[in-house]
Amino acid sequence: MTSFDLVVRSRRTVTPEGERAAAVAVRDEKIAALYDYAAPLDAPEDVDLRDVALLPGLVDTHVHVNEPGRTHWEGFDSATRAAAAGGVTMIVDMPLNSLPPTIDEPALDAKLRAAGGRCHVDVGFWGGAVPGNVKDLAPLHRRGVYGFKCFMSPSGVEEFPHLTVAELRLALEEVAGFGGLTVVHAEDPALLAEPAGPGYREFLDSRPGASERSAVEQVVRVAEECGARVHILHVSSADCLEVLEAAQARGVAVSAETCPHYLTLTAEQVPEGGTTYKCCPPIRSEANRDLLWDGLARGVLSCVVSDHSPSTADLKVPDFAAAWGGIASLQLGLPAIWTEAARRGHGLGDVVRWMSANPAALAGISGKGGIEAGKDADLVAFDPAADLLVDAARLHHKNPLTPYHGRTLKGAVLTTWLRGRPVDGEPHGRLLMGARR
Repeated sequence: MTSFDLVVRSRRTVTPEGERAAAVAVRDEKIAALYDYAAPLDAPEDVDLRDVALLPGLVDTHVHVNEPGRTHWEGFDSATRAAAAGGVTMIVDMPLNSLPPTIDEPALDAKLRAAGGRCHVDVGFWGGAVPGNVKDLAPLHRRGVYGFKCFMSPSGVEEFPHLTVAELRLALEEVAGFGGLTVVHAEDPALLAEPAGPGYREFLDSRPGASERSAVEQVVRVAEECGARVHILHVSSADCLEVLEAAQARGVAVSAETCPHYLTLTAEQVPEGGTTYKCCPPIRSEANRDLLWDGLARGVLSCVVSDHSPSTADLKVPDFAAAWGGIASLQLGLPAIWTEAARRGHGLGDVVRWMSANPAALAGISGKGGIEAGKDADLVAFDPAADLLVDAARLHHKNPLTPYHGRTLKGAVLTTWLRGRPVDGEPHGRLLMGARR
């Protein structure tokens, strides 16, 4: 009998081919093989989950860790603890809100020093494209960042300025030249305004869906002309779907994501002064949310990622014009999405595709994203029937602020394994750099 390091059995193992009863055998940190659920296998640890689902670890390609420089907002230790508790086994860190932002090699070195030995899940990094740093993009690519983040409107932090359309073209031409990926915060600054008052309605009116659509149209046009591969971040407005679908149909290399808060929360639910709900682009109407779900079901939107962007409580003043814009949800994305997905008739296989397989494919992370032989043994025991009452004070996020506080979600993560080892409080995550041709 072949010996393995670990066997995990579940009658609801979610594989790329569908949900099945299976025994997942692990050897040397990898999934060695899948067997029948009741197959006799030799391993020092044999875990039988019975009807608890077994999922691949989620891959969250949109996380603002903020370390170094703003570690009081979030840091690698706390963010990756939260990730593991939410079934996420790899995050890709955004280049801004840390000081310095990851826009050149010295800044990447600062990130690596800050993260080393402190991560509870695996971590990769995006580089940043800002005015004047085109010369830094190829060196960062060679060092292994997974792609380049840019803004088309002000980012909210002065050390990470946005690109004009002309500057976006320069960046896309450079990144396309070495086969890289550019991920874009797409809002047209010409269609944004200062909120006319402190309430949510005024904030929402200041960032209309038309600003997203206009920016997506500009990105698509430039990417098509440059032959560049682009990804639209955190789509909140269904106004973008028509543009994206048409571009994808004619072969433009453009993909797009949305986030749990856009798929589960609505503008109608935002309480007066409830700035834990503030993000840019904003949470929109219930009708808009339904259209986003339709775009996700049709594959126009391919990924669901957190855009975890936390801050300290003092920055979440009860004034939507003045409060910091960002939602903390890294630990809650899976149950939040499952709650709404199940209500709409989607299965766990859909959730895994949106939150694990597709984000891994987007960033080119070949060892993640599925329960299949040869992949890292990143596994999640998930009880889809459990009720989860969200208590912000019990989350691992450094600052206990979340719009999900007090909500009852469906589904609970029971155990997360990283390369076959339970995440148990000891930081054994690795810093993964993208493979280069």
